[in-house]
Amino acid sequence: MTDVKRPEADGELLVATPATPPATAPAPAAARAAVPRVDSKDPRYLALRNFAISMSIFNILGYTVLGFEQPWLWPILALAVGYATEIVVEVISARALKRPLAFGGHGVWGVYTFLLPAHITALAANMLLYANDNFWPIAFAVVVAVGQKAVLQAPIKGRMRHFMNPSNFGITITLLAFSWVNIAPPYHFTENVPGVISILIPVIIVTAGTVLNAMLTKKVPLIVGWLGAFVIQAVLRHFIWDVSLVAALVPMTGVAFVLFTNYMITDPGTTPAAPRMQFMFGASVGMVYGLLMVFNVVYTLFFAVTLVCLARGLFWWGKWLVERNRPPAEDLTPVPAPAAVALPVAR
Repeated sequence: MTDVKRPEADGELLVATPATPPATAPAPAAARAAVPRVDSKDPRYLALRNFAISMSIFNILGYTVLGFEQPWLWPILALAVGYATEIVVEVISARALKRPLAFGGHGVWGVYTFLLPAHITALAANMLLYANDNFWPIAFAVVVAVGQKAVLQAPIKGRMRHFMNPSNFGITITLLAFSWVNIAPPYHFTENVPGVISILIPVIIVTAGTVLNAMLTKKVPLIVGWLGAFVIQAVLRHFIWDVSLVAALVPMTGVAFVLFTNYMITDPGTTPAAPRMQFMFGASVGMVYGLLMVFNVVYTLFFAVTLVCLARGLFWWGKWLVERNRPPAEDLTPVPAPAAVALPVAR
């Protein structure tokens, strides 16, 4: 997910900015340095909160009912690592940039809203990775996912913002760094439930995710582009490379795919806001997925999102460089004609 401390960004929270004091009465230093309070009624805050609640409930059910195979203590440890990393990175960034702490000034509420993205990221990394009985690769993924937001940034719409999907990037780097770490197996999500209930689980997730994305994150165009491109790439692989169409489409029926579609690819902080650009982003992920499948690349979903996010970041850097090096436009304002001067007439 995205940060909650910078209100100007797409997908980030709006805040109630304190009123500007009169010019004749300068505000105290403490008031000038205060961080605006996150508005509890803002849709983007509600999206973050509901994402966090959904992830928490799904993890609780996973360890008690569904059949998650990691130790039950791991999500708690992952949350501790995520919270600590988020706070340490923020303290370092605030001191380096000489600005107030993003979680300061509003007590428990400020800390709670600040840690919502780390909560989602940590649970997602722990839930989707499988590292046998070793927790440290999970911790590595969480640290990378949270920490990269302060490093991998681009000048998007006038200011520096992170462009890599945090959870997805942390998982991607972990899979590349440790060949023995794997993605949680598909049966991991429905291992201990009867067949009928295992069919209902994806339906419930789709329903909840669709409502969340339609009402709060407004990412339905992105999901449509992603699903449409996924079907198209499956058809193209079937007719061009003789891949079984059923085999190419069957991932769409799994819980992992449903979770990825509703809770991973729709990250508000690293995806476009305009509907047309959302559609293009989702379609790009689908097409990159198909291309990677042609070359037999594993962990394709995660790598596809990482590559598209990277391309988006490079695009904004390229745009910034072009505009920076562009010569200033000539001033074409018409110059008024000089006023007529009356000359003396000889008599």
